[in-house]
Amino acid sequence: MRRRDFLAGAAAGSVLACAPAVRARRPAITHGLQVGDVASGRALVWARCDEPARLVIEWDTSERFASPRRVTGPVAAPDRDHTALADLDGLPPDQTIVVRARFGDGAWEHAQFRTPASRGFRFVWTGDTCGQGYGRNPEWGGMRGYAALRAAEPAFFLHSGDLIYADNPIEAEHKTLDGRLWKNVTNERVARVAQELDDFRARFAYNLEDEHVRALAAEVPILAQWDDHETHNNWWPGQQLEDARYTKVRDSSTLAAWAMRALREWTPVRGPAIQRVISYGPLLDVIVVDLRSWRTPNDANRGDTGAMLGAPQAAWLVQQLAASRARWKIIACDQPISLVIPDGKANERQEGYANGDPGAPLGREKELAGVLAALPKNTVFVTADVHYAAAHFYAGAPRPFWEFVGGPIHAGTFGPNDLDPTFGPELKFQWAPPPGQGNLAPWDGLQTFGTVDVSAEALRVGLWGIDGKRRYDVTIPYESP
Repeated sequence: MRRRDFLAGAAAGSVLACAPAVRARRPAITHGLQVGDVASGRALVWARCDEPARLVIEWDTSERFASPRRVTGPVAAPDRDHTALADLDGLPPDQTIVVRARFGDGAWEHAQFRTPASRGFRFVWTGDTCGQGYGRNPEWGGMRGYAALRAAEPAFFLHSGDLIYADNPIEAEHKTLDGRLWKNVTNERVARVAQELDDFRARFAYNLEDEHVRALAAEVPILAQWDDHETHNNWWPGQQLEDARYTKVRDSSTLAAWAMRALREWTPVRGPAIQRVISYGPLLDVIVVDLRSWRTPNDANRGDTGAMLGAPQAAWLVQQLAASRARWKIIACDQPISLVIPDGKANERQEGYANGDPGAPLGREKELAGVLAALPKNTVFVTADVHYAAAHFYAGAPRPFWEFVGGPIHAGTFGPNDLDPTFGPELKFQWAPPPGQGNLAPWDGLQTFGTVDVSAEALRVGLWGIDGKRRYDVTIPYESP
């Protein structure tokens, strides 16, 4: 090589070395946007990035973004599985809010929602997603129940627990009781029980990979609640699982801590506790409770003591009900209060409040009796958990009230359960599998959800199939205090 050729090559290399690096790609949002906990003047916006980058949000009341307000969120860091959550404040009432978000200089992703109003609106609720091995089946059209929720055009969606089924593997094929094959999209982590933090994270990611779930999230805010299957069926704090599938960890509290961390990373929920009050304008307060974190161990439930809420949360619930100035109070309860839910062989344990004894309150029922004694007028319970739809009117309670059960939205169907008479419930409606049948697949037509149409004069509550047909309907008139 001649000397001048060598020097020319060296000079060219120096220029390239000093040139700025050209990025081959930009940070990208991986699972759409979620808006959550929308209340008067505020909301949360969630997103996940494919690399560490800072969340940037703009919102406006016009799709043209004529006067956007910018919110700079946190960096989507690896210790949060690259998820990020930001607060929107100062939102005007009774407006459609258009949101766009991105990480760094990546592409915008869009969502929208409606802020609370003093005029009427509708919300939906249900529970139980991807249970009993029924995952995303493309041949059936994915998680079609979420399309039905979206078609109901609600202001928000209350997911009443069992957001995931960490203890139910989603395998490539699931044989139904009638011999047919339900075929799932699956992966290594969701095809086993969750025993690592990343297993729990993968469950939440799996649901958001469904087109119907993402389409709903882009238009309808979520109000997320948890129950047992985020961790393990019927778990309680400190329980050592008697489940041979769990070869790494059997301590339910350890698993529950990972489940809660994954829930907080993958859903728009802020704060240290699930229990919270969502003040949705002057017409409605939604009081979300947590029946998992402070419950006593499941037993026969006929002793002198027992808890589902725990004393501090029970006192908090009574206080929030008394302090509420909203016209209507909805108690988002992750389990029905008078359905008998056996746990274990020979029914030696009870999972819920009810114990099947028709007499005076015993066990956990004593805690519930204290709450019901303080129940104000215009209070309604909504719940899920038992995998069939029902309506109960508590005519014999100190102050009569309604309880409505919805779901599952995408899981096996079961029931019906026995109704414990202690607090005077009357069965007004139930829609469950025929006698002798259970764990029916989503394609068997018993997936359900509920709607609540809120106005100053009344609540109109409906129970629906995901085919869009209303199966039950009742109007509850407002009572003057």
